[in-house]
Formats: sequence, C-alpha cells, structure tokens
Amino acid sequence: MDRRNFVTSFAIAGAALSFAGVTTPARAAVPDLRFRDMYLRGKELSPQAIALQGQRIEMTGYMAPPLKPEIDFFVLTKTPMATCPFCDDAADWPNDIVLSYATTPLEFVRFSSLIRVEGTFDTGIKTDANTGFVSFVRLLDVSYRRL
Repeated sequence: MDRRNFVTSFAIAGAALSFAGVTTPARAAVPDLRFRDMYLRGKELSPQAIALQGQRIEMTGYMAPPLKPEIDFFVLTKTPMATCPFCDDAADWPNDIVLSYATTPLEFVRFSSLIRVEGTFDTGIKTDANTGFVSFVRLLDVSYRRL
C-alpha cells in the first residue's frame, strides 16, 4: 500500500471510530486564573490561587512595555499601560501584575493588545538575580498568543 492510500485509509478509520463514539483523548484543560480571583484582600492570595501553585495555568491580560527590545520576561497587567512603569516615576504601577518569564527571547506585543498567557504559576517573594525585580506572583516558562 502506498503512502497516499495508507493516509486515506487511516483517515477513514479515524472517522469511523469517531462516528462509533470512540474518541481520542483531548488535551487536559488548563485552569484559568483571573486577576480579580488572585487575591482576597491586599496581598493575601485567594484559596484558588494557592491551589494553583506549581500548576500550568492560563491568564489573560496585557504586556507592559519592556525595559529593552530583547526580552525573555515581561509583566502581565490587568489593564493596558502605555509607559514602562520603571522608566516613568509618574506612572501608576497596577496592583494586579504577574511577572512572566520565558525560556527563549520574546517578541514584544503592543501594550494595548490583549494576550492569553500560559505558564507555571509560582508564588512567594523572590528577587530576580539578573534584574533585581522583587515579585510575589510569577508565571514560569510562558507562552502567549494575541487575542
């Protein structure tokens, strides 16, 4: 049987199994965490956020303008920010932020573009050795897509 016939036969068999009610396992749903559900009051994490520690999650927000063009991290914010919060003393840094780290360089997304981020949720006060940033909530090994 040549490759084309094999692929066609495989597709027909898959359709027959699907029709018969047999399905392939779907990708497990990744939990979603909203900014409004992250804290109870002040900086006290909600039970939902605490339960997500160490898990892959998704969040929706905006990428704050980076400090430099080549980035491997960004700050995910609840609302769009037109200026870099570290470059303008007058800028109001929002209470709802998540420091987001990638393992490879990232492409900056316009500050007003809504993005969906997936990463491993990490909490606790940590200081980044390279930047000196102090964070309480982080996403590690992130990927994102524009919405």
